[in-house]
Amino acid sequence: MRERALDVFARLARAEGAAHGVEPDEVHFHEVGALDAIADIVGVAAASVALELDRIVVSTIALGGGRQVRGQHGGIPVPGPAVLALLSEADAPVVGGTAPYEMTTPTGAALLASLADDFGLLPPMRIQQTGIGAGGRDPVEVPNIVRVIVGDALERPASELVYETNVDDLDPRIWPQVLARLMEAGAADAWLTPILMKKGRPAHTLSVLVGGANAEEVRSVILSETSAIGLRESSIRKHAADREFASVEVDGQRIHVKIARYGGQVVNVQPEYDDVAAAASVLKKPIKSVLAKAIAAGHELWS
Repeated sequence: MRERALDVFARLARAEGAAHGVEPDEVHFHEVGALDAIADIVGVAAASVALELDRIVVSTIALGGGRQVRGQHGGIPVPGPAVLALLSEADAPVVGGTAPYEMTTPTGAALLASLADDFGLLPPMRIQQTGIGAGGRDPVEVPNIVRVIVGDALERPASELVYETNVDDLDPRIWPQVLARLMEAGAADAWLTPILMKKGRPAHTLSVLVGGANAEEVRSVILSETSAIGLRESSIRKHAADREFASVEVDGQRIHVKIARYGGQVVNVQPEYDDVAAAASVLKKPIKSVLAKAIAAGHELWS
């Protein structure tokens, strides 16, 4: 609890320091140093520990706008500079809100920035408890409340991105290198689809499947190594079978195979094509016969 409360005050000090052009250690707290603000910070920190939460997701934060609030140094625009600094540092999604005045205070912004493990929509869960806290002001535009929903998380499939772009002016000899670079950059898959564009031009749609951690590098490869000047992004859910790697022997030649399991059962055995081709060359046999034997050996081994 102590660490959480100190983190909130440290965030406030950095934001107020940036707003006043001084170091965080030189900040003199005015409104946010009042007793009610201290009670809010310590109370929320204690509650977050008492609830034993594994993960906290915060929805888009409404900031308000319009009129100015009065501070120690006179009028402050809404949202105030400290609020913006706090939520910018946390990379939090915000919206102006529907009320023409301050809807998120620096104390509230610091608490949300410190507490949040993630921002976004309500995650999949089985709801266990809900709680509502109301402020002293009773605005006409919106209810002045904060709602907390506590539940047991539901397992969800991994979220990935698909980038796509249509290209009609790239030398086709370059595409194999582009696909290889995308895989090196962390793409889970990359492929081309022949299309016919406006004015009857033959072209390709480049599609790339990638996890969020490698998204920036993949975008860089697309825009720097192709002639595309833009791309489309969509979020998808990927369902993947468990997989492992092993090897089988075909007429004395070792071939690596990928085994896919779903529900604890082997659903697919796929030999590595390069190994199959190399074995076929050594054995002087058709690739299709070596491939068939490798698949059969894999299924027999894990049946």
